[in-house]
Amino acid sequence: MKIICIGRNYGAHAKELGNDVPTEPVFFCKPDSAVLPKGNPLYIPDWTNDLHYEVELVYRIHRLGKNIDQDHASRYYDAVGLGIDFTARDVQEAQKQARLPWEKAKAFDGSAVISNHWVELDDEQKKQVQRFHLEKNGDVVQRGESDQMIFSIDAIIAYVSQFMTLKIGDIIFTGTPAGVGPVQIGDELKGFLNDQEMFKVKIK
Repeated sequence: MKIICIGRNYGAHAKELGNDVPTEPVFFCKPDSAVLPKGNPLYIPDWTNDLHYEVELVYRIHRLGKNIDQDHASRYYDAVGLGIDFTARDVQEAQKQARLPWEKAKAFDGSAVISNHWVELDDEQKKQVQRFHLEKNGDVVQRGESDQMIFSIDAIIAYVSQFMTLKIGDIIFTGTPAGVGPVQIGDELKGFLNDQEMFKVKIK
C-alpha cells in the first residue's frame, strides 16, 4: 500500500504557511509504517517541539492504473475517508531552508491517521461536495470542503499516475485546509466527514 499525500492543495493553507499557491500538484509519500494503528494514541516524538495536525480527505484506490486520463479518473477510486497528516513543523521548516526532502517531518511512524471506516461512493456521490472538520478538545479548528481544493481528486489521480502506477489499496491524502496548528500532550482530536465522526486520537 502506498500513501500518497498532496501538499498545498488549499489556497488559504498555502498562504498561512507563506507558500506560493502551486500550479501543479505537489506530492510526496509516506510508508505503510506511518499508519497509526486504530485506537492507538499518538506519542509526540522527542525530536520535535512543534507537531501539527493537518486534517484531510482521503480517497481509496480500487483499480490498477497508469497514465490515467482525468476524464476516467473517477473509475479508479471507490470510497472516501478522513485522515490526519501529522507534521513536525520545525523539522519541515529546517528541511525546506536546507532545500532537502520533507520525509523526516512527514513520514515518521504514526504520522498518518486513517479513519476507522470508509464511505463508499457511487458515481453520483463522487460528484457531491464532501464537507469535513476537525475538533481539538471539543473546539472546531479546521473546516474544509472538497470543492475548495485547488486540484480535484480526479486531477490528482491523473497527475500522479504519470509518475507512478496506482495499485489497489493505495490511498491518497488530498491536502489540508487552513487552520493547522500544534498539539500538546493531553489533547484529543476528532475528525468528522459530513458530520459523521470518523476518528478520535489522543496525544501523549
